[in-house]
Amino acid sequence: MILLYNIVFFIIVTLGLPLIIPMVLISDKRRKTVFQRLGLIRLPPKFVRKGFKKSKKKRVWVHGLSVGEVLSAVPLIKMLNESSAAPCLVFSASTKTGYDIANRHLTGHVESIFYFPYDFAFSVNRITRKIAPEVVVIVETDIWPNFLYEMKKRRTSVLLVNARLSKASFAGYKRLGFFTKQVFLNFVHICSQSSEDADRFHRLGVPLDRITITGNIKFDEAHQALDLKDIEKLKQSMNIKHAQKVLLAGSTHPGEEDILLKVFTRLKTHVGELLLIVAPRNPERAGSIFRMFNSAGFSVGMMQEIKKIFSDKKFDVVIIDTIGLLKTLYAVSDIAFIGGSLMKCGGHNPLEPAVFSKPILFGEDMSDFADISRMLLKAGGAACVKDAEDFYATVVSLVENDNRAVEMGKNAFGVFTVNKGAVERTMKVIEAYL
Repeated sequence: MILLYNIVFFIIVTLGLPLIIPMVLISDKRRKTVFQRLGLIRLPPKFVRKGFKKSKKKRVWVHGLSVGEVLSAVPLIKMLNESSAAPCLVFSASTKTGYDIANRHLTGHVESIFYFPYDFAFSVNRITRKIAPEVVVIVETDIWPNFLYEMKKRRTSVLLVNARLSKASFAGYKRLGFFTKQVFLNFVHICSQSSEDADRFHRLGVPLDRITITGNIKFDEAHQALDLKDIEKLKQSMNIKHAQKVLLAGSTHPGEEDILLKVFTRLKTHVGELLLIVAPRNPERAGSIFRMFNSAGFSVGMMQEIKKIFSDKKFDVVIIDTIGLLKTLYAVSDIAFIGGSLMKCGGHNPLEPAVFSKPILFGEDMSDFADISRMLLKAGGAACVKDAEDFYATVVSLVENDNRAVEMGKNAFGVFTVNKGAVERTMKVIEAYL
């Protein structure tokens, strides 16, 4: 089966080379990651196997695909370090933004941080041979047949934690039938976010005794507590005036800014003292978003430039052009919109504004956070906006009714606090392999 996979994989890559090579050359992110992910350059010095062999601790490799998975892994990493069987931890990410976030949050908590290998047999073999893990923990997604096959050959225990399986992903895996079952059977255990996810994994062929419903560890992500003074300082650093209401659109995708522009243009005629903060999922798009709102006649500022501008400068729109700020910025908002939900991208983590008791809006596609979004809607902590008209009407109602906005925020925070504990439940499963 793995031979067939490699033949098909090789054909696809070979046919795709005319597109892949220009993509690597054009993209700064891909150029900086490609050689390490291919296993063609040296890993950090701490990966020397002799150094690992001197340690009596288990060697545990934790992997998170990108920013969301990396942030989910942070509380798990910290609890692993605090356990009685504290292992020797290394961490990998697949994207440059994920790698940068891992360095920001996990330096000092793991031995080394590196890029996950591409799923070529030679790349996987070269990198895993140097790391020589005894346990691998994959957070949420990023499932690759060659990697799992290599771990099975090495008799390395691989766990999939905080695992979710959307309806669309399940349908896709189901079509691959027997091959999918063989891939998932490489996991010694799967810790699923919900009973629905657990049922889907079981229907793909995973035995029930290998599945545990542990909940979503995103509820256990650490969040920076900010008091009123801290929030006020943050507002001052962004030149946010006292009378301004703030609508923060986080992790937006192409097409959503067009909707935001239409909504905001109408809102400014109804709510004069309103500031829009746009944090695109990809900060490299900040320039084009700046030009879009600037061309519409709004006073627009880039986050990295605001501190250089006189404090009496008043903005209509602020564009976030750097990563790592969004979770904290939700503290200065009055209303939070979750991007990736109006453009059928699966949405993003709505718990980030919930920890600051903010009323939350999102579009109809929150499939990547289906359980959390359902909980928030049911508790009255969030509202689903279907289009620009709905978006506009909901924001107006929240601006005009402070009591409703405060109540929604409290309800959102309640969902966040009640569902904690997934990391501890996940740890109990992992400890069986340590």
